[in-house]
Parts: sequence; structure tokens; C-alpha cells
Amino acid sequence: MQADYKKYILKFKRPSGTSRGVLTTKETWFLKITDADKVGYGECGILRSLSVDDRPDYEEKLQWVCNNINLGETMLWEELKEFPSIQIGVEMAFRSLNAKNPFEIFPSEFTKGKASIPINGLIWMGEKSFMKSQIQEKIEAGFDCIKMKIGAIDFETELELLKYIRSEFSSKEIELRVDANGAFKPKEALEKLKRLSEFQLHSIEQPIKQGQLKEMADLCRETPLPIALDEGLIGVFNVTKKKELLHTIKPQYIILKPSLIGGFKGTQEWIDLAEENNIGWWITSALESNVGLNAISQFTYTKNNKMPQGLGTGSLYTNNIQSPLEVEKGNIQYNPAKSWEFNF
Repeated sequence: MQADYKKYILKFKRPSGTSRGVLTTKETWFLKITDADKVGYGECGILRSLSVDDRPDYEEKLQWVCNNINLGETMLWEELKEFPSIQIGVEMAFRSLNAKNPFEIFPSEFTKGKASIPINGLIWMGEKSFMKSQIQEKIEAGFDCIKMKIGAIDFETELELLKYIRSEFSSKEIELRVDANGAFKPKEALEKLKRLSEFQLHSIEQPIKQGQLKEMADLCRETPLPIALDEGLIGVFNVTKKKELLHTIKPQYIILKPSLIGGFKGTQEWIDLAEENNIGWWITSALESNVGLNAISQFTYTKNNKMPQGLGTGSLYTNNIQSPLEVEKGNIQYNPAKSWEFNF
């Protein structure tokens, strides 16, 4: 058995704004395992400045994985606790290696093209006119769940955009989620949540920065609006620590990005704990290419969660990997009639 990796730079169709800055490119790393005539592919989707494994020795660790691929998936996964984006790349590559089709790693009605997954339409930050045009595009494309990133432009302008959506569509017609990416200061957060709650929002992701456990616990207790933990899950590797975090904060939801929280195995640990504690959850991609998005979508389908998931990031790039994934009327689906164009 042999392994190799290569870097790939994804290019955004247009600069995409978050409260942490504007993205124009996104690097990712592909992992390839060969064993006799079999081949397996994985994606290590690091997110600079957010991934806990954004470290100077990242590429060195990828090389170590390739040199030690014969340790096998389980042992490698344990050794990679501090590198969650490599953990999922390893999980994908081994599943791909052992599958009949290297891109069908969780066979289901989804991979047969007989079922789809509802997803939210993502609205990126930018000038008011740009955000408004994105909202209109998503609604025209058939999305009935929209997620709007907030926290980078003026708060009053963001409220105006939400007011505009609600003046056109009720909460029964369009489900609205907002993602603050930790942009609010703890002292102002509750007041902002009260103002946001006037627009019948489904939830708000990560209103304040991660690591502020007491402040987040207070907020989750007093909030008029369901709070979803997102970045707050990053870097929590130990199951006991995961339990402590959920017991302390008691969020209404958690959002699971497998590339940031330990791959499929790490995600399953969070799902089990959330369900034990009556906490809702959904799964979101983290700007992977279609290789990673495909694997995460297939995994998500097997979890049988009926809520809209956050898997609509495949169309953001000019040079994404051609794949059978399609987004139609607010759902992601796998079209077996389409082929992959992936050269490694």
C-alpha cells in the first residue's frame, strides 16, 4: 500500500465575505492511496485561521501519513487527533479504497440518485445591494431555507435586509438562519439577539467568539432566539471534554463541520452526545472541493436528519472538481449519470 498527497488551490468566483475577512482562494489537499489495482481518494480541507490544524507542520504531517499509511485507518486516526482535516482525509481515502466505486463511499438511495438532501442557501457578506441580490437569487432558485452571514457590515443594515426578507416571505415560507461567526461582543449580544428575534429567525450561529464558556452559557439560557454552537466545537477532541462543553453551555443546536471536528468519527461522537442531551444538530461543509463535499453529503444522508443541512458550497469556485453533485430547488443530489473529472 502506498500513499501520496497534492495541494490544490480553489478559486472563488467572486470574493466571499465573512466577519473574519474576504476570501478569494482556498487551499485544500488531496490524499491518494493505492493498493495493487485499487485506488482511494480523500480530501484534507483545511480552513486557514479557523482550523485548529492551521499549523506550520501541516504538510510535514501529511507526508508522515503517506510514509506510515500501512498503520491503517484506525491507528492513523488516533495519531491525528490534533489534525482533524487530515483525519477526515484519511477516513475518506480508506473508505474510497475499499469501495466498489471510489467516489461512492456511503452507498445509499442518495448515491443511487433516488433521494436528495435539503440544504440552506448561503448569503455572503458584502454591500447591501450585493446581499439583496443574493437573497433574490436564492429564493428564485427554490430555496426555502436561507442562511445569512452577519457581523461584518453595519448591524442596522443587516436588520434592514432581514426586514426586507420578512416583508416578502413569512417564516412559514422561508426559514431564516443567521451566522455571526463570533462577531458580537458579550455585553451587547443579548440586546442584539432580542432585536434579531423580531424577524422569526430559526437560529443564530456563534453570536460571540469561542472560548467564552460562561458568557455563552448565560446567553443560551437567556436568549429569545435559538443559538447554534459552531466554532465553539473546534479543538475539543476528548469525549469527556465534549460532554462538559455541552453540559456547561446547553446550546439549542450544534453545527458539525466534519473537516474541523475530527472527521466522520468525531462528528458521530458529537451527534450521540447532542441527542443524549436533547440538542438539535445539522451538518455543514467547510468550503471543501466537490471531493470532500461529496463524501460529507453521503455521510450526512445516512444520518437521516430532515432539517436543511449546510452543504451548498460546491458552486462557489471557478475550478472545482467536476462531479455528479447537483443543487436543484434547495436540495443537493447525486446524479449517477454524470461522471467525475478528477486527475491525481
